[in-house]
Amino acid sequence: MNLLRRLEEVGVSTLLDILPIVIVIFVFQILVVRKLPPSPRRVAIGFIYVVVGLTLFLIGLKEALFPLGRTMAQQLTSPEFLGIDVAQGLDDAARAVRWQDFGWLYAFAAAVAFATTIAEPALIAVANKAAAVSGGTINVWGLRVAVAIGVSVGVTLGAFRIVIGAPLHYFIMAGYAVLIVQTMFSRRDIIPLAYDSGGVSTSTVTVPLVTALGLGLASNIPGRSPLIDGFGLIAFACLFPIIAVLGYAQLSTWRARRAAASDSKERT
Repeated sequence: MNLLRRLEEVGVSTLLDILPIVIVIFVFQILVVRKLPPSPRRVAIGFIYVVVGLTLFLIGLKEALFPLGRTMAQQLTSPEFLGIDVAQGLDDAARAVRWQDFGWLYAFAAAVAFATTIAEPALIAVANKAAAVSGGTINVWGLRVAVAIGVSVGVTLGAFRIVIGAPLHYFIMAGYAVLIVQTMFSRRDIIPLAYDSGGVSTSTVTVPLVTALGLGLASNIPGRSPLIDGFGLIAFACLFPIIAVLGYAQLSTWRARRAAASDSKERT
């Protein structure tokens, strides 16, 4: 009964969230374009699929992924796991915490960020569209892996920030300074795609786990505030994929120029 009630609540909520999108599309289709959508029956069936799929997905996130991220953060930062004596008091325990002690936490943050980004439906859609529009010059897996590496590095750095308790804005300003320099020296055709990659990397799969990880870290590390330190990982997950994609494009361009120069030397 609890499961059925949960399905009903989440299903109704999902339907109400999607309904404004459907209304806007149909209003413009009928009043502006003045045509019915092609294949109305297929559109209606697809709408039902979307509602059912999102309902099951949201329940899965709330019941499994979000608690899993929080639990892993708690386990990897527990005093018993780190070998800290909690009997000495909170202040002494906070002073005993060193950023070097959280190696497994950094490894988990990097791995889970990479895995969730690779599985991100929005990123898969953008990568496929980019490959189709570019005529195959943009490799689907190359783009997905570059974005996933960026998110992995960003979330790991964000976890490190929570551990040491450093202000968020210093990291973000330094990251955007690097990004501005990269943008100045990047090809114009890759810049829009790189900036969009930062947004699609933080969607339905990545955000719940990363958010749970940040809140779990801030709640369990002595001296950290969930409100001040727990949030901010999503900012890292949005910024560093842009840097990674621009870096991937710049590296590919450099390798192509080097190969062309090598071929010209061999011909001469």
